[in-house]
Amino acid sequence: MDIRQIVRFGAGLAVTGALLGGCKTVKKSDYQAAIQENTELRERVAGLQDVIRQANEQIANCENERTALSAQNGQLQAQLASAGTSSIAAPASNSGFENIPGVTVGGRTDAIAVAVAGDVLFASGSVTLKNSAKSSLDRVASVLQSRYSNQLIRVEGYTDTDPIRKSSWKTNERLSSERALAVEAYLVSRGVDPDRIYAAAFGPADQRATKQDSRRVEIVVLGAS
Repeated sequence: MDIRQIVRFGAGLAVTGALLGGCKTVKKSDYQAAIQENTELRERVAGLQDVIRQANEQIANCENERTALSAQNGQLQAQLASAGTSSIAAPASNSGFENIPGVTVGGRTDAIAVAVAGDVLFASGSVTLKNSAKSSLDRVASVLQSRYSNQLIRVEGYTDTDPIRKSSWKTNERLSSERALAVEAYLVSRGVDPDRIYAAAFGPADQRATKQDSRRVEIVVLGAS
């Protein structure tokens, strides 16, 4: 609320007081008008003061809320950093998946993540496996059966953050889901037990350094390291 208004009202009150002080020299009608104006001005000043008080209370509440949110944000950032650090482990050095074309082996806590580039597996916007990718998946399936026959396997689909425009898939989450399911189905067709493998879609949730690296399917061997 503009403080200059209050100053003008105060000046009006002073003028009114002057009129009242000299009421013997003014007409009765002017005197009554001055009384009325004085009353109205006092009411308006009181109203403005109340508005200012409420505004100050709101400002104080907003500042308290901002401080609380800032502290909460700091806690969440710390938790996120801690979670990210705890979920990353050194890549397995002899997992059996090394030297498979198009495959990158990474470590997680109690898991091995076998990442296959999306561009290796699929054409742009497609969920049909490329014939050229099947030989790599054949080798992945062979390792899963020979070395990790008792492990649970999660096939994770990921995309970049670009909105879907050219393909029939409405969302990146849906595209990543269908791609993960396609890889899961192929691994099952190559002998992996369907009771110990399942698919999960993450869309653009976990971005890598480049869009190309972000588009991937990760075959995660749970309980292995």
